[in-house]
Amino acid sequence: MVSAHAAPSMPSSDDLEIYLSDNGFISKISKVSQNVSGKASDLVLNAMGFLGVPYRRGGTDDNGFDCSGFVRSMYEQTLGKVLPRSAREQADATVKIDKKDLQPGDLVFFNTMRQKFSHVGIYIGDNKFIHSPKPGQEVQIQDMRQAYWDRRFTGARRVKTPSAEQ
Repeated sequence: MVSAHAAPSMPSSDDLEIYLSDNGFISKISKVSQNVSGKASDLVLNAMGFLGVPYRRGGTDDNGFDCSGFVRSMYEQTLGKVLPRSAREQADATVKIDKKDLQPGDLVFFNTMRQKFSHVGIYIGDNKFIHSPKPGQEVQIQDMRQAYWDRRFTGARRVKTPSAEQ
């Protein structure tokens, strides 16, 4: 398996394109970009540029991310919005929304460590989210309807940005 550790600003390499294509990410990126507009699209597409970057506890850059570090970095890089560091603090600093109202760019929270907001990801649409899951894994896209995530879902939040376009 080819490991991709590319930041979005780096030009695409053949290896990255092969990795993205082989894992079905090219079609996912295309589908998301057709359904998402504006700043949310920029956020989601930027996040997808980090697919394959390894999990690293406390990580906040393309050398590795933990879940909240990934979310924080994507919002800061793409929208200039600095979110708190932990998933719990990110939940507290954002606006609660109903799951049925999720839009690309919203945050989704899960109880993975016996804490209501112990894991966070970025909703990308079509019941999918992107996140940095755990040690030994990489930034990836998951379906919220999978039993594991469905059982652990604890809330959806929207980040207030200066622009109304999200």
